[in-house]
Amino acid sequence: MFQSIDPKQLQENVFSLIGDQWTLITAGTPDHCNTMTASWGGLGVLWRKPVATIYVRPQRYTYTFLEENPYFTLSFFGPQWKKQLAYCGAVSGREEDKFAACGFHVGAAGQAPYIQEANLVLVCKKRYWNDLNPAHMDEEALSNYQAKDYHRVYIGEITQVLVRQKQIP
Repeated sequence: MFQSIDPKQLQENVFSLIGDQWTLITAGTPDHCNTMTASWGGLGVLWRKPVATIYVRPQRYTYTFLEENPYFTLSFFGPQWKKQLAYCGAVSGREEDKFAACGFHVGAAGQAPYIQEANLVLVCKKRYWNDLNPAHMDEEALSNYQAKDYHRVYIGEITQVLVRQKQIP
Protein backbone atom coordinates (compact mmCIF):
# COMPACT_ATOMS: atom_id res chain seq x y z
CA MET A 1 0.00 0.00 0.00
CA PHE A 2 2.75 2.50 0.97
CA GLN A 3 6.38 2.66 -0.06
CA SER A 4 9.00 4.34 2.10
CA ILE A 5 11.21 6.85 0.26
CA ASP A 6 14.02 9.24 1.16
CA PRO A 7 12.73 12.78 1.90
CA LYS A 8 15.02 14.10 -0.85
CA GLN A 9 12.93 12.15 -3.38
CA LEU A 10 9.83 14.31 -2.77
CA GLN A 11 8.80 16.07 -5.97
CA GLU A 12 5.79 18.04 -4.68
CA ASN A 13 5.63 21.82 -4.47
CA VAL A 14 5.49 22.35 -0.71
CA PHE A 15 3.72 25.71 -1.03
CA SER A 16 0.86 24.10 -2.93
CA LEU A 17 0.97 20.92 -0.86
CA ILE A 18 0.47 22.76 2.45
CA GLY A 19 -1.17 26.05 1.49
CA ASP A 20 -3.58 24.88 -1.22
CA GLN A 21 -4.10 21.15 -0.74
CA TRP A 22 -3.81 21.24 3.08
CA THR A 23 -2.63 18.51 5.41
CA LEU A 24 -3.96 16.58 8.36
CA ILE A 25 -1.78 16.78 11.45
CA THR A 26 -2.32 13.60 13.46
CA ALA A 27 -0.87 13.02 16.92
CA GLY A 28 -1.33 10.57 19.76
CA THR A 29 -1.01 6.83 19.53
CA PRO A 30 -2.50 4.52 16.90
CA ASP A 31 -5.12 3.54 19.51
CA HIS A 32 -5.95 7.06 20.76
CA CYS A 33 -5.28 10.04 18.53
CA ASN A 34 -6.76 13.13 16.96
CA THR A 35 -6.33 14.87 13.64
CA MET A 36 -6.76 18.44 12.47
CA THR A 37 -6.50 20.26 9.17
CA ALA A 38 -3.64 22.70 8.64
CA SER A 39 -2.81 25.08 5.82
CA TRP A 40 0.14 26.68 7.59
CA GLY A 41 3.48 24.94 7.87
CA GLY A 42 6.77 24.32 6.21
CA LEU A 43 9.30 21.74 5.13
CA GLY A 44 13.03 22.23 5.10
CA VAL A 45 16.35 21.38 6.67
CA LEU A 46 17.43 22.19 10.22
CA TRP A 47 20.23 20.71 12.31
CA ARG A 48 21.31 18.81 9.17
CA LYS A 49 18.00 16.91 9.21
CA PRO A 50 14.86 17.08 7.05
CA VAL A 51 12.15 18.76 9.14
CA ALA A 52 8.50 19.76 9.09
CA THR A 53 7.29 22.83 10.96
CA ILE A 54 3.69 23.00 12.13
CA TYR A 55 1.67 25.62 14.00
CA VAL A 56 -1.13 24.67 16.41
CA ARG A 57 -3.27 26.91 18.63
CA PRO A 58 -3.56 25.82 22.28
CA GLN A 59 -7.34 25.40 22.17
CA ARG A 60 -7.16 22.74 19.46
CA TYR A 61 -7.78 19.20 20.71
CA THR A 62 -4.77 17.94 18.72
CA TYR A 63 -2.56 20.26 20.80
CA THR A 64 -2.96 17.96 23.82
CA PHE A 65 -1.86 14.94 21.78
CA LEU A 66 1.14 16.86 20.41
CA GLU A 67 2.17 17.81 23.93
CA GLU A 68 1.92 14.26 25.27
CA ASN A 69 3.52 12.27 22.44
CA PRO A 70 6.93 12.27 20.74
CA TYR A 71 5.65 11.75 17.16
CA PHE A 72 3.17 13.37 14.80
CA THR A 73 2.35 12.82 11.15
CA LEU A 74 1.36 15.00 8.22
CA SER A 75 -1.01 13.27 5.80
CA PHE A 76 -1.60 14.70 2.31
CA PHE A 77 -4.52 13.70 0.08
CA GLY A 78 -5.87 13.89 -3.44
CA PRO A 79 -8.50 16.51 -4.34
CA GLN A 80 -11.37 14.05 -3.81
CA TRP A 81 -10.79 14.35 -0.03
CA LYS A 82 -11.05 18.17 0.20
CA LYS A 83 -14.53 18.04 1.79
CA GLN A 84 -13.27 15.72 4.54
CA LEU A 85 -10.24 17.93 5.17
CA ALA A 86 -12.52 20.96 5.50
CA TYR A 87 -14.64 18.98 7.96
CA CYS A 88 -11.58 18.03 10.05
CA GLY A 89 -10.69 21.71 10.28
CA ALA A 90 -14.17 22.78 11.40
CA VAL A 91 -15.19 20.03 13.86
CA SER A 92 -13.41 19.14 17.10
CA GLY A 93 -12.47 15.58 17.93
CA ARG A 94 -13.61 16.36 21.48
CA GLU A 95 -17.21 16.33 20.27
CA GLU A 96 -17.21 13.48 17.77
CA ASP A 97 -15.22 10.82 15.97
CA LYS A 98 -13.91 12.72 12.95
CA PHE A 99 -12.23 9.60 11.60
CA ALA A 100 -15.54 7.72 11.32
CA ALA A 101 -17.40 10.78 10.01
CA CYS A 102 -14.86 11.18 7.19
CA GLY A 103 -14.36 7.50 6.41
CA PHE A 104 -10.73 7.66 7.54
CA HIS A 105 -8.77 4.74 9.00
CA VAL A 106 -5.82 5.11 11.33
CA GLY A 107 -2.58 3.38 10.39
CA ALA A 108 0.58 3.09 12.44
CA ALA A 109 4.16 3.91 11.51
CA GLY A 110 5.82 2.70 14.69
CA GLN A 111 4.36 4.88 17.45
CA ALA A 112 2.96 7.45 15.02
CA PRO A 113 -0.68 7.38 13.85
CA TYR A 114 -1.47 8.43 10.29
CA ILE A 115 -4.44 8.41 7.93
CA GLN A 116 -4.41 5.38 5.63
CA GLU A 117 -6.34 7.12 2.85
CA ALA A 118 -3.54 9.66 2.29
CA ASN A 119 -1.29 9.70 -0.78
CA LEU A 120 1.72 10.99 1.17
CA VAL A 121 2.59 10.74 4.86
CA LEU A 122 5.46 12.43 6.68
CA VAL A 123 6.30 10.79 10.00
CA CYS A 124 7.90 13.32 12.34
CA LYS A 125 9.72 13.04 15.66
CA LYS A 126 9.14 16.15 17.75
CA ARG A 127 12.50 17.91 18.22
CA TYR A 128 11.50 21.42 19.30
CA TRP A 129 8.54 23.55 20.32
CA ASN A 130 8.00 27.14 21.33
CA ASP A 131 5.16 29.65 21.43
CA LEU A 132 5.00 32.50 18.95
CA ASN A 133 5.85 35.75 20.68
CA PRO A 134 3.56 38.69 19.79
CA ALA A 135 6.35 41.13 20.69
CA HIS A 136 8.21 39.86 17.63
CA MET A 137 5.29 40.21 15.17
CA ASP A 138 4.46 43.05 12.84
CA GLU A 139 0.91 44.44 12.66
CA GLU A 140 -0.12 42.23 9.74
CA ALA A 141 0.94 39.06 11.57
CA LEU A 142 -0.77 40.26 14.78
CA SER A 143 -4.04 40.72 12.88
CA ASN A 144 -4.33 36.90 12.82
CA TYR A 145 -4.64 36.83 16.62
CA GLN A 146 -7.68 38.85 17.68
CA ALA A 147 -8.18 36.41 20.59
CA LYS A 148 -4.45 36.49 21.48
CA ASP A 149 -4.36 32.69 21.01
CA TYR A 150 -0.85 32.50 19.59
CA HIS A 151 0.24 29.31 17.88
CA ARG A 152 2.73 26.88 19.33
CA VAL A 153 5.41 25.99 16.79
CA TYR A 154 6.54 22.38 16.57
CA ILE A 155 9.55 21.27 14.57
CA GLY A 156 9.65 17.59 13.80
CA GLU A 157 12.45 15.63 12.21
CA ILE A 158 11.03 13.75 9.23
CA THR A 159 11.96 10.18 10.12
CA GLN A 160 9.97 8.46 7.38
CA VAL A 161 8.20 9.41 4.14
CA LEU A 162 5.42 7.09 3.00
CA VAL A 163 4.10 7.34 -0.56
CA ARG A 164 1.04 5.47 -1.77
CA GLN A 165 2.02 2.91 -4.36
CA LYS A 166 0.22 3.21 -7.68
CA GLN A 167 -2.37 0.51 -8.30
CA ILE A 168 -1.81 -1.51 -11.46
CA PRO A 169 -5.15 -2.20 -13.20
